[in-house]
Amino acid sequence: MATLESIQTKIKRLQEQAEAIKAKQASASLERIVDLMGKSGVTIADIEAYVGGNKRGARAAKKAPASVASVKAKYRDPKSGATWSGRGRAPAWIANAKNRIKFLVDGEAPSVSVAASSDAKRKGDYVRGPQPAKYRDPNSGATWSGRGRAPAWMANAKDRSKFLIEGQA
Repeated sequence: MATLESIQTKIKRLQEQAEAIKAKQASASLERIVDLMGKSGVTIADIEAYVGGNKRGARAAKKAPASVASVKAKYRDPKSGATWSGRGRAPAWIANAKNRIKFLVDGEAPSVSVAASSDAKRKGDYVRGPQPAKYRDPNSGATWSGRGRAPAWMANAKDRSKFLIEGQA
């Protein structure tokens, strides 16, 4: 019965023989190529130009369009080190962040100043709940904050300024 060591030595010898046969075939192929190049007058530069040019391999040589090319990371998760370019759907670690400046990669300057973006009032950015009265009906004394549907006494008024409570603008 054959031992493991004898089988491994046979495998090693067979692999060496296979490599020798491959090298012999490769050298024979190279000799034929050199012979053909000599007969036809083709140089190595001609082959490089042909392979690197438009005739062959042109599809592999094309670059991806700018919109598909990879984009430099703009944000980094401090916990996991994951990055995001700022394009596409935001990953979970930054999706609900109110201020993304703390996630910026070093060297990135915010495009909008911090003070301007946090202090600026945006449309729909208002305090919820009851609001102070802004308008008062002189006849009934009823008030309206200016939010929601206008009451009947205010709905048809062309000039709402006459209903303003003093001190309200």
